[in-house]
Amino acid sequence: MANHKSALKRIRSNEAKRLRNKYQHKTTRNAIKKLRETTAKQDAESLFPSVISMIDKLAKNNVIHANKAANLKSGLAKHVAAL
Repeated sequence: MANHKSALKRIRSNEAKRLRNKYQHKTTRNAIKKLRETTAKQDAESLFPSVISMIDKLAKNNVIHANKAANLKSGLAKHVAAL
């Protein structure tokens, strides 16, 4: 167990950050699935900017790797363009 007050605080803050990252990551994955399942071009084009924004935020905070974010965005852009 932690021996310092600062270590106890670090444990608390790490848990809060872990839960926040988990929530944001899961929400983004659900949004990506929703976009991929969309067959109407109009709906996909309206969803696309918000999903890209979510992916960028995850990459900025190192929840996902920058290259993974780029691959996801590229694949989604191709999907929307092909509709």
